[in-house]
Amino acid sequence: MSPNTVRIVGALAAVEPLRHTPAGLPVVEFTLAHASEQIEAGQKRQVEFEMAAKATGELAARIAGIRQGSGMDVQGFLNRKHRMSRQIVLHVTNMELI
Repeated sequence: MSPNTVRIVGALAAVEPLRHTPAGLPVVEFTLAHASEQIEAGQKRQVEFEMAAKATGELAARIAGIRQGSGMDVQGFLNRKHRMSRQIVLHVTNMELI
């Protein structure tokens, strides 16, 4: 099995209201905005994007209470939005405010 680990530093661009699964597990979906300068083939490159993300459990409740625009260092893994989707979502498993 191959690793599927992502770490991104960005800002909370948007956050949906906290919801609960039928089993009662808290879930929050949000958008993470990232901007940086990276080196590619020896050249500087400006990188800017927004990425769909979600968190569950206690972490979902923490993220739901964060103010929009706050800096975040998030870690997690990538998966499809749902079984039949081609859209990728970052499933956040750890988050620190910066």
